[in-house]
Amino acid sequence: MGSNNMHSFEEGNFDTEVLKADVPVLVDFWAPWCVPCKAMEPQLAELSGSYAGKVKFGKVNVDDHPGVAQRFGVRGMPTLIMFKGGQAVDQLVGGVPKSKIEDMVKRSL
Repeated sequence: MGSNNMHSFEEGNFDTEVLKADVPVLVDFWAPWCVPCKAMEPQLAELSGSYAGKVKFGKVNVDDHPGVAQRFGVRGMPTLIMFKGGQAVDQLVGGVPKSKIEDMVKRSL
């Protein structure tokens, strides 16, 4: 996944790892065939290191776990959703620059 700070989320652990987390969680809804998703991986890995301990970062493969994507209305890839206190509080869709992602992370703190 590019970083030891990037978690893998799926139907079986999403509620525990994301909705019940004691820190904000940035979830990257991605697919292996998605070119912008692959392009954003290094940015997300870098940010996950910069915010280690303050924000949890993870990914949901929408091909393997479509139920999670449907649950949060994900229609385009990549979709980044920030969760805080069990709620989706912010969202970015499509390939975006690292600065936009970092702004979303900072708003959650």
